[in-house]
Amino acid sequence: MSPMKERFPIFSKNKDWVYLDSAATTHKPKEMIDAISSFYANDYATVHRAIYRSSLKATEQYNATRETVKTFINAKHIEEIIFTRGTTDALNMIAQSLGLKELSSNDEILITEMEHHSNIVPWQMLSQRTKAKLRFIRVDDRGVLQWQGAISPRTKIVAVGHMSNATGTINPIQELAKEAHKVGALIVVDGAQAAPHIPLDVQALDVDFYAFSAHKCYGPTGLGILYGKKELLETMPPVVGGGDMIERVDLELSTYQAPPLRFEAGTPIIGSVIAFKSSLDFIEEIGREKIAAHEDALLQMAMQGVQSIDGLKIIGQAPNKGPILTFAFEDLHSLDVATFLDLDRIAVRSGHLCAQPILRRFGLETALRASFGVYNAKEDVERFLTSLQKVTQRLR
Repeated sequence: MSPMKERFPIFSKNKDWVYLDSAATTHKPKEMIDAISSFYANDYATVHRAIYRSSLKATEQYNATRETVKTFINAKHIEEIIFTRGTTDALNMIAQSLGLKELSSNDEILITEMEHHSNIVPWQMLSQRTKAKLRFIRVDDRGVLQWQGAISPRTKIVAVGHMSNATGTINPIQELAKEAHKVGALIVVDGAQAAPHIPLDVQALDVDFYAFSAHKCYGPTGLGILYGKKELLETMPPVVGGGDMIERVDLELSTYQAPPLRFEAGTPIIGSVIAFKSSLDFIEEIGREKIAAHEDALLQMAMQGVQSIDGLKIIGQAPNKGPILTFAFEDLHSLDVATFLDLDRIAVRSGHLCAQPILRRFGLETALRASFGVYNAKEDVERFLTSLQKVTQRLR
């Protein structure tokens, strides 16, 4: 077992397992597991609401994670970091809050056809509520976004994924933000796929909002991060009411906290937030540039290897691409292939990948996806390619 895999307890119990579904969720390093276990076993207390020492300690640890996230994405202010239940929750929160402002039938919301469902459905719902028109940026046969000229004076919101979960395409966020701001539009970025793989600098990208999930960054499930520019968050109304987000409550009227607490109603996800610092420290210890280079080497090896398999079509061959290999067969169903790969202890994703519009763009209803993380090695790719060749021969 590779030294990196040794840092993930799940692989010590599954030494023959090749896990190639990190785009869906990543496994957890020992330090993250230890951190969350230690909190619940030794230090559990609520945050923000008490003066006793264990609560003060929990609050300090909770705030330390917010500071770590700020550094991780190079935000300007700690108040710009909001803890949510995940990327989906964060994107819905932004769509709902923006929807409480003025949007008319003359306005347009611009998304792309390569989006994850989580960055499509909330904007469809907002369009239906406000009558603002929903428009789409198309992609070419390589999976590259054809965005030039798509943003117009009527555009009010641009919602785009940083890295496609289906094609792996890395989109030109800085350029899109510049064009959006020229017409006074806001840009909302789904960073769920990009955050664990490539360096992030939200100030350099000049995005208005950026969302990602802890569980794709070697962290716990049920936790997400929403970055928003401070000056925007201060003008936005909350969409969930209750404890922690209030300043004062009277029977007739309530006033709200300043961001980020304005958007964090209820008892927070305390243990997960505290443990997530260990996951981010783990990523930073390795270095995202090193992670990106390692994963790209595995991707190139896999892409070259599958080209010798008859009837296999790669979906998405953009020149700037993350560690995602999506493919389909002319004569084999993705579910059958994935099932037989699992018999060989190879885990890949199959189905519509929560990205039905982009698959249909390529004439598909289902596909297979192999995606890579820091714990994967060349031996994993070799086993995947050998097994895939064997499975296709068996099914034919």
